[in-house]
Amino acid sequence: MKRLVIGAGRKAAKPVRWREGSRPGTGRSGFKRMYSRFVTLRIRPAGREVRQSVDGPEPPECWLLAEWPADQAEPVQFWLFDLPADTPLTTLVRLAKIRWRIEHDYREMKQALGLAYFEGRTWNGWHHHVTLGSVAHAFCTLQRLARAPPRHHAGLSLYRIVRELQTFLATWTGVCPTCHCGIPTPAPT
Repeated sequence: MKRLVIGAGRKAAKPVRWREGSRPGTGRSGFKRMYSRFVTLRIRPAGREVRQSVDGPEPPECWLLAEWPADQAEPVQFWLFDLPADTPLTTLVRLAKIRWRIEHDYREMKQALGLAYFEGRTWNGWHHHVTLGSVAHAFCTLQRLARAPPRHHAGLSLYRIVRELQTFLATWTGVCPTCHCGIPTPAPT
């Protein structure tokens, strides 16, 4: 892959900015702009493993995306995409660079929301745990994006938020949204 990109030349590399960084910088929002130069080529993958996994006479074309920063003598990272031929370069770069965000969110879910603390033994229990953790993460992300202090939720821990969401979902439907078990209703007093 590297030889293909080097063969295309440094002039084939186009600058792309994919997001604002998390550190202070000179961008419009006050954060460092994340950008680099990228080369794209349409290729047909080769190799024994590729040939064995393809049903037709030859594998379909795919995108080869290579990051080639201006201060580097050769490309530094490579990605293959099976997206359509008319996919814009900015979309390819954004998808390639989203890995950091996914890893950050997963680490946050494991540490802050307790995703790693499941000790059950059933599929339904695990699915229930992961679903509530994902909903809690979505809630926290929306609160963070609102940029307003969550005054009406002040004093709620993440554990309490998960419990509140679980109670809301159960009372709204009358059954657990994950395992579809009936939720017992309290006896009238």
